[in-house]
Amino acid sequence: MRERTGAGEAAWRHAEPVMGTIVSFTLRHRPTPVLRAALGEAVALLHEADRVFSPFLPDSAVSRLRRGESGRADAPPEVRQVLELCELAHSRTRGAFDAWADGPLDPCGLVKGWAAERAWRLLRNAGATDACVNAGGDVRVGGAAGSAGLWHTGIADPRRPGRLLAVVAGRNHAIATSGTSERGPHITDPRTRTAATSLLAATVTGPDLLWADVYATAAMVLGAPEAHRWIASLPGYALLTVAADGEARASEGFPLSAV
Repeated sequence: MRERTGAGEAAWRHAEPVMGTIVSFTLRHRPTPVLRAALGEAVALLHEADRVFSPFLPDSAVSRLRRGESGRADAPPEVRQVLELCELAHSRTRGAFDAWADGPLDPCGLVKGWAAERAWRLLRNAGATDACVNAGGDVRVGGAAGSAGLWHTGIADPRRPGRLLAVVAGRNHAIATSGTSERGPHITDPRTRTAATSLLAATVTGPDLLWADVYATAAMVLGAPEAHRWIASLPGYALLTVAADGEARASEGFPLSAV
């Protein structure tokens, strides 16, 4: 996904390689010392999340848990919090999201959205009320009142590389997409321990990037139409899916704009 600022707006941008992707920050504000400091804190927050939670770093807290070198009670408070969120996500998604789906603990499907949401809130609390954080395609935006405050986020079409499937418009929401176009069928269905293949992509919008990210992963597992029936029970969240046969379907309330 990629975000677009409104016409004629000045935007201050920063791109940071972290968590195995590029996290981009766009602020429609003058780069004051306060906001520069807040951006530095947001970037540091993401690197700390990577250091603690990455299963690919041998010294991370998660890697030590996976090897049995430490227990849950010994883990840092933020790790215990994320483990509780993983269990809550399993419950909320009727078992479709499972941080243990492939055997060892892997919280990556939750941590990126969790960390990016925290980074965005840190900026907002520092005064960046018109800003976007794009964590490798998982996007959190907050805009000023009026049409100039709208953010437009393009959603890639998994059937046609380089083209857009849709554009989402809004001023205060999260957008997360899971799919097969970049990494192939990489999401495991916890119920069968096989790859989820009924959907090419699932995009979820809602008020919190942590949950939008989790729900997009769960939708890939549930498939359509089950994912659409389920998302309708979650106030504030909406779903756009592309099935393996190419059919695109948007749930009621999905904030589509013109491509």
